Amino acid sequence: MQFAAPAEHYDRFMGRFARSLAPALADAAGVTAGMRALDVGCGTGALTEELVARLGAGDVAAIEPAPQFAAITAERNPGADVREGPGERLPWGEGEFDATLASLVLGFMRDPEQGVREMARVTRPGGTVAACMWDIAGGGMTMLATFWSSVRDVVPDAVGERRMPGTAEGDIAERFERAGLGDVAGGAISARVGYRDFDDFWEPFTYGVGPAGQYLLSLRPEQQERVREGCRERLPDGAFALDARAWYARATVTRTA
Repeated sequence: MQFAAPAEHYDRFMGRFARSLAPALADAAGVTAGMRALDVGCGTGALTEELVARLGAGDVAAIEPAPQFAAITAERNPGADVREGPGERLPWGEGEFDATLASLVLGFMRDPEQGVREMARVTRPGGTVAACMWDIAGGGMTMLATFWSSVRDVVPDAVGERRMPGTAEGDIAERFERAGLGDVAGGAISARVGYRDFDDFWEPFTYGVGPAGQYLLSLRPEQQERVREGCRERLPDGAFALDARAWYARATVTRTA
C-alpha cells in the first residue's frame, strides 16, 4: 500500500505516534554511534530523524515508495541518503549497512517476505535487522482500537486491520526465522501521544490516511457520524493521552540469510 495523503496529514494522524515509537525501535535494534543504518519505508521521517540524531546524516539512508513522504524526509534530514522506491527492491548492494530497520511498514508491503529478504541482503553478516508493527490483533494500539471498536458498533462484520502482516504477537519474529535470520528475539515496545481534545483525535481520521481513514470515508455520512460519536463516548473529555503497543523483532544476519 502506498500512501497518497499529504505529508502533513500523515503527521497529524500517525506521524506523532511514529515519532514517539522511533527511539524504542532504535534501542531495540541496538543502534549506536559508529554504525551505518537504513530506514525502510521511512514515511515522513520519524525513525530517520532518530537515526540521524544517533549516527549523523552521512551514516543514514532511507527509502519510501510515496514520493511526497520521501521528499519531506529528505528535506528534514539534509545529508542523509533518502531515496524513493519500494522496500521489496532496495537500491543498495549486499552488506552495506550495520542495521536495517522498518517501523510500521511490513504490513503495508505487497510482499513482506521479500521485504525481509531484502533487508537482510543489504545488511552485513553479523548486522541487525529489526522491524515493528502496531499490536492491532490484541488491541494494544489504543487509537486504532478505539476507532475500529466504534466502527463495529455500526458495521459489525468490519474486518479492520487485524489481518495485516506483523500485527499479531510473534508474527514478525516468524517471518525473520523463515528468512534464515539468526538470534531472533522479539517483544513489545510502546509509544504515548497526547491530544488537546477530542477534535484533535478525530479530525485526522477524516483525512483518509491509511486503512482506518480510507474505511471511514467509504461509509455513508450518517454512519461516519455514528462512528464519531462512538469514539467520543470511549474517550475522556478535555486533554488526554493514548498509549500504543507495537510488536517488534530483531535478528542477526548470517551468511546464508
